[in-house]
Formats: sequence, structure tokens, C-alpha cells
Amino acid sequence: MSVLVVGSVAIDSVETPFGKDPDAIGGSALHFSAAAKTYSPIHVVGVAGEDFPWDKIEFLKKHGVDLDGLTTEAGKTFRWGGRYHKNMNRRDTLFTDLNVFENFQPVIPDHYKDDKYVFLANIQPQLQHDVLDQMNSPELVVLDTMNLWINNTRESLMDLIKRIDILIVNDEELFDLTGKHSLFKGADEILAMGPKAIVVKKGEHGAVLIDKHGLFLAPAYPVENVMDPTGAGDSFAGGFLGYLAREKDLDKMTLRRGIVHGAVVASFIVEDFSFNRLRDLTQQEIDHRVEALRGFTSF
Repeated sequence: MSVLVVGSVAIDSVETPFGKDPDAIGGSALHFSAAAKTYSPIHVVGVAGEDFPWDKIEFLKKHGVDLDGLTTEAGKTFRWGGRYHKNMNRRDTLFTDLNVFENFQPVIPDHYKDDKYVFLANIQPQLQHDVLDQMNSPELVVLDTMNLWINNTRESLMDLIKRIDILIVNDEELFDLTGKHSLFKGADEILAMGPKAIVVKKGEHGAVLIDKHGLFLAPAYPVENVMDPTGAGDSFAGGFLGYLAREKDLDKMTLRRGIVHGAVVASFIVEDFSFNRLRDLTQQEIDHRVEALRGFTSF
């Protein structure tokens, strides 16, 4: 089953304690696609500038990712620069140049409009509304957001949450959304608005799924050498939603296994810069870590 992703396309300048890449290909749409490609056909909508190195994402096409919705506009590609601390949960943003992304207006190609699974990556909420307005009858809509939209476009975002099925946020974003210090009370408030589930990302500590069935805790896969955590959240979403689309099921255990697959795929992307580690990632490698994680948590 095909998955539509609408999000950013970027060229990142990344520094970590273990190296740097001044021209790392990134953006939520591409990180998601690189992660989800192993599971399901992916349709991408985004915008790049004239300086974008298309040859660096040729591997996505070879893996069946459809880039017909990825357009090129006059100007430069969205650029972001960041420097990570020794504790790589902390980073400093050095610059953000929106460039062609500033005027991004997503247009969904006709052959994408029947996609049943949709990932609304982190962009302005009104644009996410516009995407849903163009879709026919999606069965599962997953939303990512951030503090900027929570604080500056709250009304639009709250209306959007009523239209989606699963919300993915971290602890801080959930607090900003609900004002609840308790993860569980905050999740209950979001679920009361209409979503079927909420996923709370906890970085190196894994993720929490809360839905009508209760609580599911998935640890992160322990990675020996973390090189670059950029895009880990979007790759988590790619593994999660890609798995759900492959299984074509949204029951209790499929959702829980999807969380585990998201955590496992995210464990690969952090082992190198950009999505280099995901380029030739195989299902066998993923399955090996899923089974290892199962063993780590069995008692």
C-alpha cells in the first residue's frame, strides 16, 4: 500500500563530536522516504532549489520511491545548519535559510490522491490542512509538528489534530500542546480531540504508544557508535508508517510492532551522516535488530 509524505527537502550543514558534513542531504520528506522505502511504495511531495544535487537521491528511485511530486523552483534549496554537543540530545542551530521552502505550496499529483496512508511531516499546519483537502479518502493520517507551530499557529494546529489519526510528538511538544506535566494526562487530552493514538518520541530512550488499548513502551535499539542523530525522528516515522502500510492492518499488535520497527530503523540512520546508512539497508538487517530488541525486552 502506497504512503504519501509531504515535507521538507533540505541541504544540511551538520557538525557532531565525531565529524561533520557541510552538504548533507536531508529534510523530513527525504529522511522519511529513505526509512520507509524498504517496506512500501512511497510518494513524495516537496520542493527543492536549482542547486539540489539530484544524483544523491537517485537511490530512492531505484528502491521504488516516486518523486513526481518533488518539484524544482528557481532559487536555492532550504538549508539548515546545526552543531551537536557531546550529549547529542542537545544541539545548537547555526542558521536556517528557508529559500524556496518559504513559499512552498504543496500540490498533490492526481495519481497520489488515492493514497490511503499519509504522513504530514513537519510543515506549517495550514499547508497540512491543504494536503488533506486534496486527498480523496485516506484511511490513516499521521501528523508530526513542532514547538514553532504549537506556539505560533495553535488554532490551526488544534483544528488539524481533529482530522488526523495518529500524532507523533516528543515530551516537550506534548507539554506545550496540553500544558499537562503528566505524559498520560496530556495524551488523554489529545485522544479526546479525535486521534486514535499518540506516539511520544523519547530519543535514545525509545517511544511510547498510547491508544484505547492502553500503554506500550518500546526501548530504543542500543547503538554502539552514534555519528549523527539528524533525521532520527523522521526515520522513526518512516519505519513506523512504512510497516503499517506493508501489513495493511491497524490492530493493537500491528501498531505496537510498528513502533518497534520505527525504533529499529531510527537506530540505523544515526550511525552515519545524512541517510547514508539507509541507502542499502536490507529487510534482513532490520529483522535482525527487531529480533534482538525482542530478546532485550523479554522476561
